[in-house]
Amino acid sequence: MTPDGGCPTCGAAVTGDLRFCLSCGSPLAERCPDCGTPRVPGARFCGRCGTPLTGPAEPPDRTPDASQQTTPIERRLVSVLFADLVGFTTRSESRDPEQVREFLGRYFEAATQVITTYGGQVEKFIGDAVMAVWGTPQTFEDDAERAVRAALDLVEMVATLGEGDGASGDSAAGDPGPVDVRAAVMTGEVAVTVGATGQGMVAGDLVNTCSRLQAAAAPGSVLVDEATRRRSDQAIAFEEAGEQVLRGKKAPVPAWRALRVVAERGGIGRSNALEPPFVGRQEELRLLKDQLHATGREGRTRLITILGSPGVGKSRLVWELQKYVDGVLEPIFWHQGRSPAYGEGIAYWALGEMIRRRAGITDSDDPETARPKLSEAVNRFVTDAAERRWMEPRLGALLAIADAPAGEREELFAAWGRFLERIAEQGTVVLVFEDLHRSDPGLLDFIESLLERSRAHPILVVALARPELLERRPGWGIGGRASIALHLDPVQGSEMAALLAGLVPGLPAQAMAQIAARSEGVPLYAVETVRMLIDDGRLIREGDTFRLADPAAPFAVPASLHALIAARLDALAQDDRSLLQDGAVLGRTFSLAALAAVTGQDPVSLEPRLRVLARKELLALDTDERSPELGQWGFVHGLVREIAYGTLSKRARRARHLAAARHFEAMGDEDLTGLLASHYLDAYRAAPEGPEGDAVAIQARLALRAAAERALSLHANVTAVEFFEQALTVTSDPAERAAIQLRAAEPAEMALGTEAAERHLRDALAWLSAEGDPSAAASAVARLARSLIADSRLDEARELVEPAIESIDDGEETAASARLLNEMARIHLFAGVAADALPHLERGLVIAERLRAEPEIAELFISKSWAVTAQGHPREAQVLGAGGLE
Repeated sequence: MTPDGGCPTCGAAVTGDLRFCLSCGSPLAERCPDCGTPRVPGARFCGRCGTPLTGPAEPPDRTPDASQQTTPIERRLVSVLFADLVGFTTRSESRDPEQVREFLGRYFEAATQVITTYGGQVEKFIGDAVMAVWGTPQTFEDDAERAVRAALDLVEMVATLGEGDGASGDSAAGDPGPVDVRAAVMTGEVAVTVGATGQGMVAGDLVNTCSRLQAAAAPGSVLVDEATRRRSDQAIAFEEAGEQVLRGKKAPVPAWRALRVVAERGGIGRSNALEPPFVGRQEELRLLKDQLHATGREGRTRLITILGSPGVGKSRLVWELQKYVDGVLEPIFWHQGRSPAYGEGIAYWALGEMIRRRAGITDSDDPETARPKLSEAVNRFVTDAAERRWMEPRLGALLAIADAPAGEREELFAAWGRFLERIAEQGTVVLVFEDLHRSDPGLLDFIESLLERSRAHPILVVALARPELLERRPGWGIGGRASIALHLDPVQGSEMAALLAGLVPGLPAQAMAQIAARSEGVPLYAVETVRMLIDDGRLIREGDTFRLADPAAPFAVPASLHALIAARLDALAQDDRSLLQDGAVLGRTFSLAALAAVTGQDPVSLEPRLRVLARKELLALDTDERSPELGQWGFVHGLVREIAYGTLSKRARRARHLAAARHFEAMGDEDLTGLLASHYLDAYRAAPEGPEGDAVAIQARLALRAAAERALSLHANVTAVEFFEQALTVTSDPAERAAIQLRAAEPAEMALGTEAAERHLRDALAWLSAEGDPSAAASAVARLARSLIADSRLDEARELVEPAIESIDDGEETAASARLLNEMARIHLFAGVAADALPHLERGLVIAERLRAEPEIAELFISKSWAVTAQGHPREAQVLGAGGLE
């Protein structure tokens, strides 16, 4: 029995006029204001002193009405979560009641948010404990997994809930210690009141057992039963917690401790490779989650740039966010794409990868197969037929399954962005751009355009990059309405120790200290060191733990990651090492067919060898059915690929690059023109000497020019210039060099400025003038003059154009002659001498009309309109301008 005047829940003594218990937070019975005797429900006077009791509250009517009497009961399979604050009762004794209530309020609110985010229902709060249920009123196949995810989040949430107000404890200051939460999840059959919500929703032995299992959990941990573990172990990592002897249970209950989420729902994306625990980035992950939900709640774009050196944990941080997103009920559309390390300059590759995945287009789909898939995706998200007709060909151009429609780059950007906006109308859109420091400048332009153009849509852009990104684009993210930059530093010593302890349980302290010291806070260094020790047999797995084969043997850790990975590759059998080198020629990821083309071997014989390398955690197979790279193999880290590639001789590189180029050429995929060109170019660079080098140079030149034209069709001007300039490195014929430089001038001016265009035009003009090709030379002069005029260098333009005009022979004029005369007129117009411009315009129009050169006629009419306006004849100018625009 509870002593008179004590809390009816916990029995703690109660003093003063309190409505809630200071120990457990439970509501207290109302009392007589005069003598303090507990009030009898329904009484209007105190039974001890007779004092009137104002505002009597009648006890609730417990008599069920007809509808309640007929409420059906069902037996359902559910997952039940119990979580309880540990240490809160002790802390409450030393705190003001208002502080206690405020903290409990924040705890209840945050716990409710976590539970509902994962699709659960709060059944009740009992003091400082919470009970939640999954599986009613609607059952989902992953209820147990969602419940465990929620429990893990509750543990993390409580650890940070009291930051800033002392709730986390400060034992040095006499504080009784921190507040933690312990939790348990069990799955089984219960009786469910159909249609009920809140307390009384479920009943059965499972509820009582789960409450007692929770009491057996250590602070800051989550225990589950066997049924829950079986239903969630594809996505959650567990360790055995032994049999728990629980009060009221005849037999011990086997339990497992939930450690962390290791995959998306149902185990999608899970790797059997070593995955270290997630340490040192909890604050950053919390920020990403907050920004994600704020994006959806406020309906506006956000940019988060995650910067850090290789191996510091950028990709792992996003992987944790992806696993979180996959578990929540809120509609979120995840997109992820990578700027490839190989074949730099492949415009918009990362964005195309996202759209391919959204449309379900795989890497092996030809255009005829891909186009219907794209149409289906567009129809799914875009309701307006006219908008679909405008959008689809522009998306097709991005994926190289349709020709790019005529128009400016901004129109392509608008179509691509509009498609993402339409998706965002159905839920928050997440765009993760990996390795953005390698991206084409056009992709950076698109992202900035999207953030501005689509600012009223819930789109979260997450950019992963090395610090070099800010060198390429110093203003990246500056001035954005909602832009955040996260700089990931190396993890601290204690965090590295926790990482290693979770990665290789049982590792001796001395070995752990050596690995941690050499890793210098970079998680990848530590993981690669452990993998090397496993590969060479010095670290042996025994069940869930590891031991050193010879604890007394000297333990040396390579001083750098390069040496570390090189040492792993050196330990491979020669055939396996050669296979890695062949794969490295193809890039970070590659198909089995491409590898077979490079090696000259049967794909059937290669696959078992690739699986051996996967078991050694050097390669991995993409098994995600939603991925455009489904079935592709890839290096577990880009540095492994770089080091494997670096060990090839130059002649071996040339042979392998040529084999790769011929394989991609045979595929006939326009989207691979940049990749094809890069292989031919690298083949030439590897060994340019000899007759074979000359033949490779021709192939490289043709491929590079085709890649440049493909980039121009997408308005990727920087990429186009890069391909044109690479083509110059393998072109010795002066006439072809001049043609390439003339073609490169326009995109160079648009993307890089007049100086870049001038360089190409002057080089081309020098040869054209010397070789006596007057028409081509006149065209180059006119193009260069226009750049100089745009740069306000009128005197230089005049010195260039006047001799060219004097050399025009009557009767042998060309369209280039008309362009020259138009530029001479423009020089006078910019100098403010319209009268001197008119003779050149009249002569140019005579030539252009005789040749029926429509573009030149239009340009001349526009210039003449300007000249007439300057002379005070606006009506005539209007007529001329209209003629130029027709």
